[in-house]
Amino acid sequence: MLENYLPVIIFIGIAAVVGVAPVLLGMILAPSRPGVEKDAPYECGFEPFEDARMQFDVRYYLVAILFIIFDLEIAFLFPWAVVFPGLGWPPLIAMGVFLGLLTIGFIYEWKKGALEWE
Repeated sequence: MLENYLPVIIFIGIAAVVGVAPVLLGMILAPSRPGVEKDAPYECGFEPFEDARMQFDVRYYLVAILFIIFDLEIAFLFPWAVVFPGLGWPPLIAMGVFLGLLTIGFIYEWKKGALEWE
């Protein structure tokens, strides 16, 4: 039974080595020359002028929700589209309801002005 999981275990081991090795090599081989300019916060090429804990406009969160809506749509739509020829009417109706709900969410954000930037 272990021979079934051996390729997966090897893959996880290789992934761990590939993920950890560059970080360790960078920590070991990189020169460490700390300084005032290197330790300063960097923001678009100039000194930060506000506190990092400032409040964001609610439109930022509306755009984030919009991204999640379309991300979920694609994540569910691709597998469904691959097996579509073998499906009948019930999955087609279910996907229509799903896309309809996402469209309602999109229209809600559109009406709230989430897509308009000042």
